[in-house]
Formats: sequence, structure tokens, C-alpha cells
Amino acid sequence: EQTHQLPEDEIGQLRLAFSMGFADWKLFLTALDRHRRFVHGQFEQVFSASGTDDQSSARASADFEGLWAGTLEAGSAERLLDDAGCDDSSEVLRLLHAFRDSSTLRGMGARGRARLDRLMPLLLGAITEAPAPAQAFARVMEVIEAIAGRSAYLALLVEHPMALSQLVRLCAASPWITDQLAHHPLLLDELLDPRQLYAPLRREDLERQVAVRLAQVAEDDLEQQMDSLRHFRQTAVMRVAAADVMGVTPLMVVSDYLTEIAEVILNRVLELCWQHLVSRHGIPCFRAEGQLQEAGFIVVAYGKLGGIELSYGSDLDLVFVHNSRGSEQLTVGQKSIDNSIFFARLGQRIIHFLNTLTPAGVLYEVDMRLRPSGASGLLVTSLEALADYQEHEAWTWEHQALVRARVVAGDPSLNKAFAEVRRRVLERERDPVALKTEVREMRERMRKELAERDPARFDLKQGVGGIADIEFMVQYHVLRFAHDHPKLLVWSDNIRLLEVLAAADLLAPDDAGFLADAYRAYRARVHQLTLQEQPAVVALHEFTDLRERVATLWRSTME
Repeated sequence: EQTHQLPEDEIGQLRLAFSMGFADWKLFLTALDRHRRFVHGQFEQVFSASGTDDQSSARASADFEGLWAGTLEAGSAERLLDDAGCDDSSEVLRLLHAFRDSSTLRGMGARGRARLDRLMPLLLGAITEAPAPAQAFARVMEVIEAIAGRSAYLALLVEHPMALSQLVRLCAASPWITDQLAHHPLLLDELLDPRQLYAPLRREDLERQVAVRLAQVAEDDLEQQMDSLRHFRQTAVMRVAAADVMGVTPLMVVSDYLTEIAEVILNRVLELCWQHLVSRHGIPCFRAEGQLQEAGFIVVAYGKLGGIELSYGSDLDLVFVHNSRGSEQLTVGQKSIDNSIFFARLGQRIIHFLNTLTPAGVLYEVDMRLRPSGASGLLVTSLEALADYQEHEAWTWEHQALVRARVVAGDPSLNKAFAEVRRRVLERERDPVALKTEVREMRERMRKELAERDPARFDLKQGVGGIADIEFMVQYHVLRFAHDHPKLLVWSDNIRLLEVLAAADLLAPDDAGFLADAYRAYRARVHQLTLQEQPAVVALHEFTDLRERVATLWRSTME
């Protein structure tokens, strides 16, 4: 029944409550009222920003128009902002005067200036709803200055009060989001519909959306393909950040979202680069076991992407692997080339696609130093060479890194072959004393080189009892016990590895649960600090109990 009326009879009320998953009408009505209050608050925020709800708002709007126009005396202007709830009226006035006298404003055309004259009073009204109005105004003004020369964006904010409301809300919550909006004004379109803005896309929807975007670009237009993927990533990550700062999405899901975005992009970049080279040189093939076979290629992720723990602004630790071997290692095409040249060009093109700075920014920063022999090694390595290196030359810290390695794009059969190499290397039986010494010494070296030096501050990542201590303990246990416990090789993320260690009685369940909780708490704080554009360092009094217990577990395990 399509209606806006709630049932008044008891049977109808129970039927509706049950259909909505509530045990009785009272519980349903409590939840409904909570949603009603939220929606009402949103409408009040929108219409107070637009100045159209009642007579008092109309007067306030007129006063803000006078404030923007500069017709109010200094005392009156400051009282207006104070009465509206501004926490630092003098700072808002300073910023307002500086903008009004700026070269940006003097260079605006008549249409843009008219739209700005309509927008600024609305903005002044809207910032008074923020927790720290002066700070919110300073951040929003970064965006306004960036779009001042593009009057269509000014019109968008004037004509859509919800977009202006969300702009203030997000800028107030995060300078990182402010910076994204200022550098990529196309993201302002995302503010029009909060239902989408605070609902990040999952993998299937991401894949569908990126396919639609690229279908509108010519196959041979590399520049447009690069920009299209950059806009796609910015939009997708903005949704994650918006949901994150508003508390809609828990930490582990934030990392899942960011990881899925990166994986979808890497798969599409590989596909585009592969098609480009195949169209020119044909498919790389090789002869082995008496048969001509197509060569495969995979992208292996290490670090945060490999561990499904990506954060905002994380770079991607990648290794490129192919399986060409035997004889006749050539592409099958009119301009045939050696497979080694094909794969080297493929790797170079992928990095160019990801790393190049275009008007739309950088897609991802890429770190290739974890490939065999590091920066001095080949850009793309064969699976045979990778296996030989890992089994005979790699250091223990490289095996630690392999714990977090997994294939994120490329040939499925080569994916399985890589997983077998990884399993073979990690399940090797090791001398526990030598292993413990090597892991501990690498951790001490990292801390000495990378940790925060200020004794009054706690480095969440590298400090004693911090994130890296937990990661190293997990990696030590995997290398120590994988020989007898192959389930440790199924996952690459720390939380699930801790669960496996607890289930196998390799770590006390209480200790494993504590380490998982500490890891989540630390990473949640790192996310928060990133969105505030601050380093992953906090005051010493934060996380005191967590830090001390992690350090105690480190000493009992590793020393």
C-alpha cells in the first residue's frame, strides 16, 4: 500500500513493525522518530543555509548580504557573527576582507561576480552551523578561491543548498577532503546527493562505473583514459572519506573500500596497457613441454595493498611477474618482439599510467623496490627467477614482506603458480633462534631510522608498542610456524592471521584478541590523522595501556 499514513489499528501497527524487523510497535516507533529527527535536522540545516525558511532567517540573510557587501560597520559585523554562534568572528572578518580585496575577485567576470554575491551570504549563514565556524570558513574559502573563476560551480552551490550544506560539513570535518575538493572541483557534483555521497561503492558497482566511464573514451586516447581513471578514483575515494569522517563506515570497511578501488583500477590499467601492446606486437607466446603457450602476467601487491589495509594517500608496493620460459619467446604479430621487451614495456606503461602527473593529478604513487634485487633488479621478473631469488638469495625481511603479498591483477593460472611459490618459500622450516634474531634486528633498525625522535610523542607506526611491532610479531609467527600450520598461508592481512594464530594455539587467544584490537585502534587513529593532514604521531599519554601491553608482548615473544 503506497501511503504516507501510519496505521492506527493495533494489527496494522504490528504488521508494519514486524515487516520492518521490530518486535513491537513501540520499538519501531522509537526508531522511526530517531530517523524523523535526523531528516528534520537536515532540512533545517539546508533551509537555514538558503535563508528561506522564515522571517528571522530572511532578516539574517539580509544582514549577511550587508556583511559581504561591506556595508556593515565593524562592530555590527562582529556582533552579527557572534550572535549567529561564530567562535572567532574577527578571524572570519579578516578572511572575508582579504578575499574581497584579492586579485582573484578583481579578475572575475560580471556573471561570476553576480553568482558569488549570491553565494557568500548563504555561506556565511551556513558556516555558523559548523562545530568550529571560523575554521570551517577558512577551509571552505580554499575551495571558493579555487572555483572563483569557474562560475558554473558557484551556481551549483547557490542553486543547491544541500550541496553547500555538505561542502561546509565536509570541510569542517577534514582539511584532507578540503584539499581534494579545492584541487579537483569536479568532486563538487558529488555533494548534490548525500544518499550517494555517504554510500561508497563496492567492487561490482565500481567495475560497472569504471567501464561506463572508459566506454566514452577512444581506445587510443591515452591522456583521456588516464584522466578518466583519475576522476573515477577521486570520486570513489571521496565517498569513502565522507562516510568515514561522518562515522558511517567502520575502520576495517574503510580499508576494504580503498583496497577494492585500487584493485579495480589496477585491473583496468593492466587491461588497457595489455591491449595497447598486443595491438602493436601480438600476444607474447613461448614453447615449453613441446607446446606453444600464451605467456601470462600478474601484478603482485605487497605492503598495505597486499594486506588489505590501504589508507588515504597510500602508495602501492607492486611487483610485476610473467611466466614466459623455454624457447621461441616472441610475440605473435606483425611487429613481433622478444617477450622480455614486451613485458618490460608493459611494466613501464603501467607505471606511467599510474605515476604520471596530469591535470587530474596522480592515480597512485608506485613503489617497486620489493622486486628481486630491489631498485637494481629488472622491472618485470619471470616466475622462475622470482622463485629462485626467494629460495636462495632473499633476506628474512623479504620473506616477512612475502607474508603480505598477494596477486591483485592478471592471469589466473599464473596467480595460482605464484601462490605455490609463496607457499613453498614461507612454509620452509627455520631455525627459531636465528629467525627471532633476524626479525628483531630488522625491527630495531627500522625504529632507529624511521621513528619519531620527540620523547614526548608516540609514533603510531614505528614507536615502541606501535603498529610495526604488531606486524613484525605476526610475521615472525607465520615464518616460525607455517611449516606445520599451512592455514597461516591463506591470508595476508594481520587481523585474520591473528585469528588463525589464536585458533592454532600459537598465540594465547587473549593476547591475539588484544593485538587485533590494538591494531584496529592504532589504524583508526592513523586514518583520522591522515584526514586531518597530520602525521601518525600523537601525544605520549594517548594509548598508554595499549602501548605498554604491546611492548610487553614484544619482549616476551622476541627477546
